[in-house]
Amino acid sequence: MSERLEALIRIPVAIVAGIILYLWGYLIVAFVVLNFVYTLFAGKRLKEIADLSEVWNTQNYILKRYVIFESNMRPFPFTHLSKSMSKFSK
Repeated sequence: MSERLEALIRIPVAIVAGIILYLWGYLIVAFVVLNFVYTLFAGKRLKEIADLSEVWNTQNYILKRYVIFESNMRPFPFTHLSKSMSKFSK
């Protein structure tokens, strides 16, 4: 595929993926609040919620790399959903 065509394809890909990640971001805000409140009362965090939030973070990073031409790896939903790029420790 030529660079010019790839550049043109990035526009609709970025718009669609951006809308999905933007809407998904509201769910992440709810997860942050839930994890914060739970941690205050229980004294430990919900690792599953943090891991799920990291999936969004990873997809957001992949989209940004794609938009700035750092990578040709297309973001979700145009490729597989990459789970996580970092590991958490307790």
